[in-house]
Amino acid sequence: MGEQRKTITDFKHPPLLRWTSVNDVVMGGVSDSLMQVSDEGTGLFAGHLSLENNGGFASVRAPLPENDFSGYDGILLRVKGDGKRYSFRVRTDILFDGVLYRQEFDTEAEKWINVSLSFSSFRPSFRGRDVPDAPPLDPSRVFQIGFLISDKQEGEFRLEIERIEGYGA
Repeated sequence: MGEQRKTITDFKHPPLLRWTSVNDVVMGGVSDSLMQVSDEGTGLFAGHLSLENNGGFASVRAPLPENDFSGYDGILLRVKGDGKRYSFRVRTDILFDGVLYRQEFDTEAEKWINVSLSFSSFRPSFRGRDVPDAPPLDPSRVFQIGFLISDKQEGEFRLEIERIEGYGA
């Protein structure tokens, strides 16, 4: 019996997601980031993380046209990073701010890896702080996804994404 997969994006075929950057400039920082499609047809989350002016995060997010992932176990990322640690984020509403669900993952410099993020392992968070009394992530309400880099990892960063999928048994 094979594993069930549901493509969220592969950066080549519709739906092409509309990514927007949300960086620490919202609180006075000077970090920058973009999600672009590379010449190879992959997603590229890249920019510069600065700790100036009490800054220290850069992120991108995209609303999803299809939101129901009930029956799936989690999200599978196919990524090539720079050896830094990133956070994958899910929102169960369409608000700009509010509780989100996050899971950190490490990358290996210049090496493609698969990262499996089970829905049960996502932690509720609000502005970088855990929210222990929030309900667990509801896979039937995945309205927005995103990537973030923080944790004082100052300097240039680069995360290449081949695809993002829902996976299930």
